[in-house]
Amino acid sequence: MSDLTLCECFARDGLQHETDFIETETKAALIDRFARAGFARVEATSYSNPAVVPQFADATDVLKRLPRVDGVHYKATCANVRAVERALADLDVGIGANEISLLVSASEAHSTRNLKASRAEQWARVEAMAHAAQGRFRLIGTISVAFGCPFEGAIDEASVLADVERFATLGVRHVTLGDTIGVATQASTQRLFRGMLRALPEVDAIAHFHDTRGTGIVNYLAALDAGVRHFDVAFGGVGGHPAKVKYGGGVTGNVCTEDFVNVLETMGVDTGIDLSAMMGASLACEEALGRTLASRVARTGLNPMLTDRAAAVSAI
Repeated sequence: MSDLTLCECFARDGLQHETDFIETETKAALIDRFARAGFARVEATSYSNPAVVPQFADATDVLKRLPRVDGVHYKATCANVRAVERALADLDVGIGANEISLLVSASEAHSTRNLKASRAEQWARVEAMAHAAQGRFRLIGTISVAFGCPFEGAIDEASVLADVERFATLGVRHVTLGDTIGVATQASTQRLFRGMLRALPEVDAIAHFHDTRGTGIVNYLAALDAGVRHFDVAFGGVGGHPAKVKYGGGVTGNVCTEDFVNVLETMGVDTGIDLSAMMGASLACEEALGRTLASRVARTGLNPMLTDRAAAVSAI
């Protein structure tokens, strides 16, 4: 059994970038594919304001149609207490997510521009959300721009660690460090994650990096070496930001699922992912969006040195 946990983010972080609405049935079918392929965590939807992010106007309907795989955590993003209340209402009728996320920015400028709140205001909001959740969800804390801000530049690593500790005091035992604009290096990745794991060993560290400059997988391997065992990925490298937000010249994609899994498996690292099912899901994601996505593996196939499972995949 793999000691890694890969969270497939296509259906939420990936689709937030899409301006064309993806049908509810298609979303539910893709999420179910991801869970059955072996992803232990799947971003299912977001309780966003439909006027702001129309893609997730069907959040409750997606969850209602979604079959559940035992042992899989289905995450819903929540921006405020009202969103948590919606998550609780769905949970009460038996269709809810079992994991929700709480988001802060590491910089004041990014918080003000992206979350429309100061850091102090956002932390007050997060505390209210954590209390409103009533211990009924697994809480995932996320720190955006943890490795660098598009407005302020360098981020004080001690401040990021203080934010992790603040999440921990709220009972959050999974905290994501986000390389929102793709500026992390191997050195900064290892330094920050090692500091986090050393200072707060009771908190599971999650890496969520954007492949803005083609360094996502390299930095993920640095994080793996530092002791990180939780990684966020998205089929085809899609997503990264809402459609109206563009950093890095608009190249904002997440680390590509197919390519990262291929690298890990060729290293002899068991991902727990069914490679044949993964490749089928990759094709389904391209069909859902109606275009070729960024995965190299989707174009070339898995590394042929993966002899046993490559043979199984070659037939698809």
